[in-house]
Formats: sequence, C-alpha cells, structure tokens
Amino acid sequence: MATATAPRPIDPAFEAQLLDSIDRWTQRELKPIARRHDIDDVYPEHLIDQMRDLGLFGATIGQQWGGLGLPATTYVKIVAAICRVWMAPTGIFNSHLMLAHAIERAGTPEQKAKWLPKLASGELRGGLALTEPDAGTDLQGIRTTARRDGGHYVLNGQKTWITNAVNGDVVALLARTDPDAQPRHAGMGLFIVDKPREGLSTPAKLPKMGYRAIDTGPIYLDNVRVPADQLIGGVEGQGFYQATGGLELGRINVAARGVGMAEGALDLATAYAQQRRTMGKPIAEHQAIQLKLGEMVTRARAARLLTLDAADAYDRGERCDMEAGMAKYFASEAARDNAEEAMRIHGGNGFSQDYEVERFYRDAMLLIIGEGTNEMQRIIVARQWVKRNPA
Repeated sequence: MATATAPRPIDPAFEAQLLDSIDRWTQRELKPIARRHDIDDVYPEHLIDQMRDLGLFGATIGQQWGGLGLPATTYVKIVAAICRVWMAPTGIFNSHLMLAHAIERAGTPEQKAKWLPKLASGELRGGLALTEPDAGTDLQGIRTTARRDGGHYVLNGQKTWITNAVNGDVVALLARTDPDAQPRHAGMGLFIVDKPREGLSTPAKLPKMGYRAIDTGPIYLDNVRVPADQLIGGVEGQGFYQATGGLELGRINVAARGVGMAEGALDLATAYAQQRRTMGKPIAEHQAIQLKLGEMVTRARAARLLTLDAADAYDRGERCDMEAGMAKYFASEAARDNAEEAMRIHGGNGFSQDYEVERFYRDAMLLIIGEGTNEMQRIIVARQWVKRNPA
C-alpha cells in the first residue's frame, strides 16, 4: 500500500545540511563507543537526547505534528549514514517511526492530536508489536486477543522480538478482536498500548548474536485493559491492513540499513587493505584483494541505487512492494557479503572483537531474516513481476 499523500519536496540545501549533521554525529558520538557497547550489550541511553535534538524521532512525521516530514528518499540516506558506522541505534527510532506511521496514516483525528506531537518530539518512544512466538511473517496466525468490555478492551497474549519493548513507552500492538472471523485477517485490531499498565510486563531483553546494545524483547499481556479509544482508527477489523500498510516503508528502511552496512564494511576493508602489508607492499596492491574490493564497491553502489529507487516510488505514492522487496533483498545480502569479504581481507584480525568488522557480519544477518525473510522477498518480487508483465 502506498503513501496516502506524497510528501513535499525537500530543499536540497536543507537535506545536505541535515546529512552533514548526521555524519558529524556518527563520527563524534557513535564511532568511539560502538564496539564497546556492542560487546557489553549496553543500551546507549545517553544517545536519546542527541537523537531528539537531531529530530530523528520525528523524521518522517508530518510537520503539522512537530516532525520534520522528510520524504523516504531523505530518510533512507540518514539511516544508511548511521548504519555505515553502527546499525543498532537506528532501531531505536525506526521502530518508533513505524508506530507513528500507523497512527498518522490510519488514526482518528483525536488519536493523531494526542499521540503524534509527543512521538515527534521524542517525549514518548515506541515501537511496533506484531510478531509472536508462533507468528512472524504469517501475521494471520497471531493469537493475542482483545475482548471488548464496556469502554475498554482486555488484551491477553504474548509478543516477541519487539524493539523498544523494555525502554520504550508505547507500542502499536496487533490483536484479534474476533477470533472466529473468516477470513482470519478480518478479525484484527491495532491498538495503541502505553506503559505502565497493570498486567503488562516487559522482562529483560533477549540475548542476541548481533543487533546488540538496544532492547529487543517480549511483551506479556495478562488481562491488560486498554481504553477503547486507543484502537487505531476506532473500527474493528482494520488492524491487519493498518499493520501491513507500513511494510513497504519498513522494508525500505531495512534496505537502507543494508546500504549503510555494505558501505561501512567496504570502508573498513579499504582502510585495512592500504595499511596491512605483505610481501613488501600494501595488500590493496595484490590482485586477489583488488578483485574483492571491486565486487564490494559495486554491490554497495547497486544496493544504494535500488533502495533510492524504491524510496522514490514510495514518495510518489505508487505501489512499490516489488521495488521495496528487491531493495530489501539485495541490500541485506550485499551487507552480509561485504561484511564477509571484509573479514577475509582482515584475515585473522577479522575474527577478533578488537576490530569492528566482525560486528558488521553479526548485525547483517538480522537484515536477511527481519522485516520478511529474503526468501519471502523473492516470492513477492516474482509474483508482482508476473502481474505487471502478463503474457
């Protein structure tokens, strides 16, 4: 589903200034701490106020609500620039903006007025609670229920792999309002669930191979009462469409992460290849290393162009599930491949936590699995391609 209205064109000078601020921030604040925070799995709480000052919590929220109202083409450049140094912090505001996107796109006027200004300023930080232990890509398989009880809904169930579950303040949570509805997706609602609420618990974050330092965890709901006016849109049965309506943007976001990581791994490999010497010369002068660098820079550039193409289609208000799927698939694979080649170029040092490159490899694996597996992306691309090109 495409955007309801195309965003206003951005002033190139403002975009350049914004991206320059992001670049300076990543070098000054992220680069010195990324390795240690990742190894120790420490939440970067001190970065939150900095993100607020940069406007990241309101990056894509409309200006009428206090956000920057950035188009997707600018937003993906921001995400890529940050991920070029450290991917984890982007999760803090990416998931937050998906919550805001659902409210801005499908919420009632009262919901928009109540929640969007606080989300845009970063006063509230949130996320999107869709995934369950037995339902990931197949959202129609969720089991969390929401039963109407007077002026409230009573929620029961469990969510998992929810970014900002522990440190966030509010989520958009998908639940079944009619467990017997057919088709299954017709009986769902998307709820604004804020904390604290009796019966809602968010225990410690999940231990992860990569994408560390930020919280990704479960949400448990035991007879949690949520006001009925926090059902997004105010009408039951629309939750599935509201949740999946942002998937194109979500996949473009993941593609942007892949772009940044592919470029970041290339940066590390390029610098190391010029410093490391064997047989009397830098390894960058050996043909075997040049072949690797040539493939890496081509992959990174192709990933960026595919992602910008998908973002541009999204900004035009066009259906772009095929473009978003291609970008997410290719860019995430490019991130993984470039990280692996960077590790090979580093040799034994690439396997050491004393060097940044091994973190890029661990983080890249999430992109291949998250926001719809790459196997699913290829199926989506193929189906849309055939539909667009009938015999």
